[in-house]
Amino acid sequence: MALSGMRGLSVFISDIRNCQNKEQERLRVDKELGNVRTRFKNEKGLTPYEKKKYVWKMLYIYMLGYDVDFGHMEAVSLISAPKYPEKQVGYIVTSCLLNENHDFLRLAINTVRNDIIGRNETFQCLALTMVGNIGGREFAESLAPDVQKLLISSSCRPLVRKKAALCLLRLYRKNPDVVNVDGWSDRMAQLLDERDLGVLTSSMSLLVALVSNNHDTYWSCLPKCVKILERLARNQDVPQEYTYYGIPSPWLQVKTMRALQYFPTVEDPNTRRTLFEVLQRILMGTDVVKNVNKNNASHAVLFEALALVMHLDAEKEMMSQCVALLGKFIAVREPNIRYLGLENMTRMLMVTDVQDIIKRHQAQIITSLKDPDISIRRRALDLLYGMCDVSNAKDIVEELLQYLSTAEFAMREELSLKAAILAEKFAPDLSWYVDVILQLIDKAGDFVSDDIWFRVVQFVTNNEDLQPYAAAKAREYLDKPAIHETMVKVSAYILGEYSHLLARRPGCSPKEIFNSIHEKLPTLSTSTIPILLSTYAKILMHTQPPEPELQNQIWVIFNKYESCIDVEIQQRAVEYFALSRKGAALMDILAEMPKFPERQSALIKKAEDTDVDTAEQSAIKLRTQQQNSNALVVTDQRPANGTPTIGQLSLVKVPSTSSNVDYNSADPGLTPENGTLSKVDAQSPAPTPDLLGDLLGPLAIEGPPGPAVGSDHNLVPGLDGIPNAVDAAAIVPVEEQTNTVQPIGNITERFLALCLKDSGVLYEDVNVQIGVKAEWRAHHGRFVLFLGNKNTSPLVSVQALILPPSHLKVELSLVPETIPPRAQVQCPLEVVNIRPSRDVAVLDFSYNFGTAMVNVKLRLPAVLNKFLQPISLSAEEFFPQWRSLSGPPLKLQEVVRGVRPLPLVEMANLFNSFRLMVCPALDPNPNNLVASTTFYSESTKAMLCLVRVETDPADRTQLRMTVASGDPTLTYELKEYVKEQLVSIPTASRSPAPAPSAPSPAAAGPAVTDPGAMLAGLL
Repeated sequence: MALSGMRGLSVFISDIRNCQNKEQERLRVDKELGNVRTRFKNEKGLTPYEKKKYVWKMLYIYMLGYDVDFGHMEAVSLISAPKYPEKQVGYIVTSCLLNENHDFLRLAINTVRNDIIGRNETFQCLALTMVGNIGGREFAESLAPDVQKLLISSSCRPLVRKKAALCLLRLYRKNPDVVNVDGWSDRMAQLLDERDLGVLTSSMSLLVALVSNNHDTYWSCLPKCVKILERLARNQDVPQEYTYYGIPSPWLQVKTMRALQYFPTVEDPNTRRTLFEVLQRILMGTDVVKNVNKNNASHAVLFEALALVMHLDAEKEMMSQCVALLGKFIAVREPNIRYLGLENMTRMLMVTDVQDIIKRHQAQIITSLKDPDISIRRRALDLLYGMCDVSNAKDIVEELLQYLSTAEFAMREELSLKAAILAEKFAPDLSWYVDVILQLIDKAGDFVSDDIWFRVVQFVTNNEDLQPYAAAKAREYLDKPAIHETMVKVSAYILGEYSHLLARRPGCSPKEIFNSIHEKLPTLSTSTIPILLSTYAKILMHTQPPEPELQNQIWVIFNKYESCIDVEIQQRAVEYFALSRKGAALMDILAEMPKFPERQSALIKKAEDTDVDTAEQSAIKLRTQQQNSNALVVTDQRPANGTPTIGQLSLVKVPSTSSNVDYNSADPGLTPENGTLSKVDAQSPAPTPDLLGDLLGPLAIEGPPGPAVGSDHNLVPGLDGIPNAVDAAAIVPVEEQTNTVQPIGNITERFLALCLKDSGVLYEDVNVQIGVKAEWRAHHGRFVLFLGNKNTSPLVSVQALILPPSHLKVELSLVPETIPPRAQVQCPLEVVNIRPSRDVAVLDFSYNFGTAMVNVKLRLPAVLNKFLQPISLSAEEFFPQWRSLSGPPLKLQEVVRGVRPLPLVEMANLFNSFRLMVCPALDPNPNNLVASTTFYSESTKAMLCLVRVETDPADRTQLRMTVASGDPTLTYELKEYVKEQLVSIPTASRSPAPAPSAPSPAAAGPAVTDPGAMLAGLL
């Protein structure tokens, strides 16, 4: 914008730039807006120059981010000004301030139309630019015919026609039903004969929009497009200003080839030959150079040419050239080029038979699986999946299995599914297929769907020669100390059916096989126990006459589960116990499973249904995931009415008393449940039930980064309510007043330190020090606030008020209005916790010293973890409780990203400092933590809380956390609290807050009236 001669505007902009902070800027903007509003009220005295100046100021203020809710009429009125400077301002400001539905735009339609149909080219350009920017329906209805006339007018200069084409394009995109393009085929063909490349480029953009809606009408444009490509490829009559790094108008080339892709085919042989010659020239003339800008332009043309080659189904020779070119690209260092090379190779697999040619680049594609960029790894996985056949399946699947150990959690489910499908479709022999699936389950159990292990059971059942081998492999995996529950399922099933085939092998007697299976039972979910009961019955059936000791062991188990609450388990236990007494007749009753009928694989059907082999689908899927929350539980699990609900587990083990609960008899053998971690459906906000329950399963994290679930607490105004947020909310000045006295030390660090300990300094400045000493018992807390006057003069007008959140009852004793010089007063404070919440109480403290009035709002460390009492649980106590809390809202799970990396020992110490006791040896995975505690409140009484944290050794910045308790509100609040601590771990949790510097002798601390109380020890 031209500011010459507009001194007022220049001064205003200079004032804004010189503001020291946002508050000064806001005051200056408010002052200027008031001035502009006053001047506009006296509009009769305003000259066009002054009106223009004030409208410029409005636009500048709007660009700074402030609301400008007046002056719109003045801006619109400038459009009808006779002189260019005022008219320019009117058009620019109107385009910026008003949207397409604004009522004031109707007032300007006639003026805009007069400018468009007028003879002044400058005014025409201004009008077309504004109409194109706004693009409203009323503009389209009133002005589209005039814009069309300008576009095809031979008397208009190219500059105006170029703007007319872009304006018409915007109107057509926005309102295709309003803009009449009937009969425009011949006119578009005439526009494509234009020699001016600016008009031609704009017209080609318009053509792309037109043919995308209806290509049949514009067949006459196809040969013209080919001629344009030929002209550009030969660099004929291309002005220098349209040549970019030696490439003739790359934008026009890309648009032209895109328009050609909307036509089904090129039927004329001469036109087709010419087009392929042009494409051949592009393919042969493109290479990777050092200049990034030239690379970008040339590759934009190249990849559009590749898309056109695939669309036209070119001869195999040209396809071979394309693959060879792409092979070069997937080997370069530039990641964008590698990505495009892999993506276009995948597309070529879908449209033509070039699989054999692409196989030549298999080694480089496998190398791309280890690329640092996950998007490149995804494209490499898509390509490997698409190019796999019998000849290379073994190599590719083995590479995928090897990559599975180090792949991101976001890729493991897709990787597992594709590896399983390839192993089934192209297995050279069935024993190799069994090996692959068992390795898959072993390495990525959480990501292996039930369909995968169902399918391997079908293959083993239907192939007798495979049964001894499968049973031997299943026996090997059972010897591992910790295996996934899915592996227990498949191993137990296979050994139940075919363990008798291993009878002569060492370590494979019925008793040894039973023991190896049964030792896994305490960690299994209720869905797996029925499979094990069937396995035990089968083992008994195969050992006739039975071994007495083995039979008695199995009978004890059947008898134990006859009273199980789960109907499926109970029925099997009762029936198997009765059947096992029939002796030899058991052989006929529990005979081997018959062969399964031949049917289409559920895995292959799933692949066909989801199109897992297309690069486009993978890209769409990735974009969808990025838009989703990273939280696996995506809804607020707290009760809608805000009142806590006491579940079945309402009163559990309390640290101060011994427990008389017999966990085994209450619910015998029930252990943590298992659930396969599945992707959250982008269309379904409802959480999937208990996505992770297997305490002994490997770590699995799903979903990209995103915003976590927010809390809907009634926060204290001015505070964020998050205990560990490092912000200015720890100390909040009084409204409309700025404290001249500044605090000593970091207020937030002091608060965070007190969240982890029970005594310390809460606040200090040159006049006063506020100390805290607290003790906690169940849901009751007792604070003592120590208010110390550090000066030789009294502090007067002292006030201390508590602003409690709704979940706390707080009673503060009377605070004296005056604190004598160098003295300290104690103010007891009683706290009662009513229900779970992360909101914090606020101390509103103020005093006068001399002429200074100081007021601060301080968060009190009466936070959620103060009402926790750590408790240590054994495996026999932990597992039944974990299993009984089955899924949301009592058990919530979330992937937490952005965690500050901590060694596992430090993380365990951190949990202990939050009063969450880490229970060692409960989780065999050394990278996981399991913790337990008891929460106290009036509503929940003593409520057991269980936490499991799964970390990723390769990436300490992410983990998956599961929290369970008998109260939905408590589960949610504790999960959010622990997540906040892990995402922004306060330094106070690892080292004490730095002590404030010692005061000068004149400001030395007061005498301590209670030697055990406070001030001297805290300074």
